[in-house]
Amino acid sequence: MPRAATTSDAFNAVAEPRRRDILEFLAPGERAVNDVVAALRLAQPSVSKHLRVLLDVGLVDARREGRRVLYRTNADAIKPLHEWTVRFERYWRSQLLRVKERAEQQTKQTENDKPRRSS
Repeated sequence: MPRAATTSDAFNAVAEPRRRDILEFLAPGERAVNDVVAALRLAQPSVSKHLRVLLDVGLVDARREGRRVLYRTNADAIKPLHEWTVRFERYWRSQLLRVKERAEQQTKQTENDKPRRSS
């Protein structure tokens, strides 16, 4: 089955790690393309392409200021991504708790299996 286009929805768009990096960089505030290029050390054409995808799916907004275009995250569009991932938080906490309990049991077992020295 062919993979969906990265521009089809927000989930496909954020499947690309560099786009997630860009979203994270833009989270604190509005930035120009050259700021993203410098901070993430990516080529300008690559950043522009990724920003276009993020813009097309609505994860970022853009506004023109003179010759510069400033980008910012669109929190309303990111919210469904967050809500979906939160569903798995309980699962992962449960899994991590089970791993911790198993490790503690193995540590206790190892300590009990050690020969004791007599004084």
